[in-house]
Amino acid sequence: MTGTLTAGFGEPVLDAQRCFRAVLDAMSRPGRVQRLAGLSPPLAPPAPLGAAAAAVLLTLSDADTPVWLDAGAAAEAWLRFHAGAPIVAAPAEAAFLLASGPPPALRDLAQGTDEEPHRSATLILEVAALEEGDGWRLTGPGIEHAHWLRVTGLPEGFAAAWQGNRARFPCGIDLLLCAGDRLAALPRTTALEIG
Repeated sequence: MTGTLTAGFGEPVLDAQRCFRAVLDAMSRPGRVQRLAGLSPPLAPPAPLGAAAAAVLLTLSDADTPVWLDAGAAAEAWLRFHAGAPIVAAPAEAAFLLASGPPPALRDLAQGTDEEPHRSATLILEVAALEEGDGWRLTGPGIEHAHWLRVTGLPEGFAAAWQGNRARFPCGIDLLLCAGDRLAALPRTTALEIG
């Protein structure tokens, strides 16, 4: 690799705590957009990684969490250096996956088992835009009645794939959607209807 590694978190402990809190809030309140502001300095990962997706990977991955990503060699080297995470070639072997392009089929990722549903994967999916408003109607645990989320840049057929994922409960994957410095979560229990 001929490029230079860009910096990770400026304040590793504080920045990881801020990001973890945002991920926790996002998972607790599906469809609520969280902003990863206040990182010092702002995260500048190698392209095509966005700031939120990179921050989530730095926060949740370590030497014991296999990661699959499609963001290229510079992103792999960056993550390996800053988090020590092993990079795997097969999506089914990963605890965390980051898709900057079309994601692997949800059914092909680690689903967990009825006895150990926590052994499933978390997919971090980079999208073009993410905001609360007209789009998907979300229901399920963590949502009082319904919540609306607009996501731009999802692959065709995603809604049907998500319905299949939800049907596998307690197995199935959890999803973090990232766009720039924003993130929102869809735990496997969240139902979505296209509005």
